Amino acid sequence: MKYIQPKVFEKSYTCPHCGTISQQNWWKRKWNGNDHIQAESTPLRVGICQHCGEPSIWVMDKMYYPDSGNAPFPNPEMPQSVHKLYTEAAAVHTKSPRGAAALLRLSIQILAKELGEEGKNINKDIGNLVKKGLPEIVQKSLDIVRVTGNDAVHPGQIDTDNPETVNQLFNLVNIVVEYMIALPKQVSGIYNSLPADKVNGINDRDKK
Repeated sequence: MKYIQPKVFEKSYTCPHCGTISQQNWWKRKWNGNDHIQAESTPLRVGICQHCGEPSIWVMDKMYYPDSGNAPFPNPEMPQSVHKLYTEAAAVHTKSPRGAAALLRLSIQILAKELGEEGKNINKDIGNLVKKGLPEIVQKSLDIVRVTGNDAVHPGQIDTDNPETVNQLFNLVNIVVEYMIALPKQVSGIYNSLPADKVNGINDRDKK
């Protein structure tokens, strides 16, 4: 699903309420109620989604409502233990990008455990998953979140104070869930719907 990150005064983006890419109407009133004053001149900005009618409330360029911030929606197949950390990271994303990065690093550590690893040493867990045939694109996604999230706790050279940098981490966590959980589940469901004689034929072929 395409995702357009919400930004203040943008004409359209992915609504944090309904998840639809829709146009936004911006509230253009200042504190004293003068209609002729442009919204850019006041710190309070309100966008109204034309699709669902729900508002987003901003102070300058930071979204404060809804508290999911401008992070991508979590993959529907995300395990609950990972989902909890993901949504917590989304809630602090615009207020503390560094905190969100650290939470996302923890989320992939928990995800590795969901995938059968110990969940204690994330670097070791990723290495074990690679030995089991982890696709390179997933390995790279995991390592990016791991390294960036670790840098948020032990500052180095990665700019984890930048919301856009951290926003990419949300996408990568979703990519990992898509490759490791959603796609296998979808393919398995379709495969299991094949006629029994076709499945037996495939199994006989693979035994040769």
